[in-house]
Amino acid sequence: MADDARVQALISAMVTVHSDSEPERGKRIRKIIESAAATVPGLAEAWVVARAQGGPDEVRRCAELLLRGAGERADLRATLETWYREYGGGESSGPLQAQEAPAQSNVVDGYARLTGSVIQAGHVHGGVHLHHHEARHHPVPRQLPSVSAHFVGRARDLAQLNAYRDSHPRFTPQLVVLSGQAGVGKTTLASHWLRGIADQFPDGQLYVDLGGYGAGSPAQLSHVVEQFLRSLGATAVPARTDEKVALWRSLTADITVAVLLDNAFTAAQVRPLVPSNPDSLVVVTSRRHLAALTMEGAVLHQVGVLDSAESVQLLSRGGGGSRVAGELEAAREVVSLCAFLPLAVSLAAAQLAARPQRSVAALAASLSRGQGPLDTLRMEGEAAVRVALDQSYGALPAEVVRAYDCMGVLPVARFSTEMVAACCAVSRDEAEQMLNTMVEASLLEEDASTGQYRFHDLVRLHAKQRAEAGDAARNGTTMRRFVDWCLFTATQAEELLSPSHRSLARDYTYPPTTPVPFQEEEGALTWLDTHRTTLMAAVRHSESVHWDDACWQLVDAMWPLFLRLRPADMWVEAHTMGLAAAQRAGDRQAQGRMLTSGGNGWRNAHRPDEAISWYRRALAHAREDGDVRQEAQAQIGLGNAYLLLGHLDRAGESLHAALAIRESIGYRRGAALARISLGELDLARDRPAAASRHLRRAHRDLTAAGDTYDAARALALLGRARAADGETDAGVDLLRQAHRNFQEAGSPHWQARTLEMIGQVMQRQNDPDAARRWYEEARVLYSRLSPRDAERLEGRLEDL
Repeated sequence: MADDARVQALISAMVTVHSDSEPERGKRIRKIIESAAATVPGLAEAWVVARAQGGPDEVRRCAELLLRGAGERADLRATLETWYREYGGGESSGPLQAQEAPAQSNVVDGYARLTGSVIQAGHVHGGVHLHHHEARHHPVPRQLPSVSAHFVGRARDLAQLNAYRDSHPRFTPQLVVLSGQAGVGKTTLASHWLRGIADQFPDGQLYVDLGGYGAGSPAQLSHVVEQFLRSLGATAVPARTDEKVALWRSLTADITVAVLLDNAFTAAQVRPLVPSNPDSLVVVTSRRHLAALTMEGAVLHQVGVLDSAESVQLLSRGGGGSRVAGELEAAREVVSLCAFLPLAVSLAAAQLAARPQRSVAALAASLSRGQGPLDTLRMEGEAAVRVALDQSYGALPAEVVRAYDCMGVLPVARFSTEMVAACCAVSRDEAEQMLNTMVEASLLEEDASTGQYRFHDLVRLHAKQRAEAGDAARNGTTMRRFVDWCLFTATQAEELLSPSHRSLARDYTYPPTTPVPFQEEEGALTWLDTHRTTLMAAVRHSESVHWDDACWQLVDAMWPLFLRLRPADMWVEAHTMGLAAAQRAGDRQAQGRMLTSGGNGWRNAHRPDEAISWYRRALAHAREDGDVRQEAQAQIGLGNAYLLLGHLDRAGESLHAALAIRESIGYRRGAALARISLGELDLARDRPAAASRHLRRAHRDLTAAGDTYDAARALALLGRARAADGETDAGVDLLRQAHRNFQEAGSPHWQARTLEMIGQVMQRQNDPDAARRWYEEARVLYSRLSPRDAERLEGRLEDL
């Protein structure tokens, strides 16, 4: 039994040398373990357990693995010999006491395998008594945070999380990341979900707050792993972090647990804490997306705010009670002021609970005053919403903090990459990285359909207040960069869409260097449409601080937006401010342009009397300056305004005067535009043949000039004239062609007008069904553009 004696000597030696109290011997034994670990499965993990637990049973396991792994391999047997010589001294350093090792497997000389309580000895004298002790059972950990009895909604989120669980492959632990802004309810959602599927994790549910956004330092990995190990029953835990992690993986290999890692800041905090068993589940909550965890197969789930009805329900359950039902409109105002953020709504509900006599309307009034819910909603003396946002803000890199403050200055609800680049004086790539960082931190939301970004309402308020607390001069520079970017980009769109209109000066304090996000007409018009509120914000700010040249130039650059998309109220407001700015600047040419373009806005708003007033001022202004080109423009405006009022003779005088001036100065395109208006006048006089002559020539000259938009206007009116003159089929064909042209040009107003004209032709042809179809299609378009025109179409449909 030489081998048996050698094994016993080896085991005894391991018992005596595993302690850290003899560092040199410990280093040597660790080196031997490492040399054998590559070829002995499970040895490294077993040695970590042996060092952690400290008992001979665990050390015995290492010896068994060594001996079993050695088999007939000379290299490993040599390792054992070395170990034996160094630590056994050629003889056992002391016989092992009888050990009780439930379910412990023992191997003798690589052949005999004994299971259960084992005594190894040369001779046995007398009776042998085995004392069995009942195993100590550690309580199964159930550490999830409690879920409020006021939990509401989240049906869609829970359904999606269950779908993730059901579809997950069973060969690797499942990892789910719940991301979202501070206070959105990520932890509550995670805890509620995990409690609902607790039976899938018989060995427990573990929880830790990783402290990614707290005031102190994030939780240390060593402490977190030790907490988890002790929760699972480990009585002795290694000192080194890597050994703790190895022990965590060993202990979780054969158990099924759920782990909730709350407030993670980085993916690196998460990776070492994933258990080994593929049936286990890890849920991570973070204000960042932690997209790097997708490399480990993580599913990313964004948690949004509650909807209005769910928020009202939370307000009621949380403390509002019957007051909410009795003041439903006030309750909706409260949750809206809370931006439907669960944390904010819960704090508002707590205020109602603490003051049973307070009305919901009074709470709404309180939230709307001063600095609003950021400072009004408090928890234990602190403004909880502000603290949460301050923590997220404080975790941003310095350059992203500057961008956040910069965006807080801007008077807009949506941001584009180009806008942020220009306002922060960085490249487009740098701006995109900053925006992505804010999205990752759940401070910003991206609209995939437009490529723009927006702040959640409370985050926007926070950014605004942070900016206002900053340097006033820097904020002024940011706003000037914003205005210059708006002016520059709108001017580039104007040059594509209305090149003949692009004739007045453009002045920049900070000329933008970022390329414009469009290259063709369709993209330019789309940009103007999606940025119309941004452009108006720039106009209003310029007017308020008397950046007069910037103000009127912005209005002038927005001409294609007004012409093609017809936002009547915006048209009038912008030109009212633009005219005042041009007058303060003393720019006569700019004043004339604002008067004629603004008159068109009043006419488009169906305010012909105001339009005539503006056109008359423009006419007098042009005559004072001897500007015949502007005089003709004013006459065209007057003629169209008189036509709208039904003053046909006055309309004819002004329009013929405009045509004469334009022909005299060789302004061919301008003459063609006058002929379009004369064609409309002839149609109003029921003279379709005369109208056709004007419109046919106008269409030819405008096509030659490359003005496809106005050529389509002439074509549509020509189709109407020919149909009125008895050429119904030819007229309808022209109208349909014009409709296609307006679709390509992106002019919904003229699309609707063309459809209405076809409906009129069908009605005159005694085909009410066809007329109804065309009118209905036109009404749908008008409903998005002009309530007055939509109402007119309703009347036509009723007449049918």
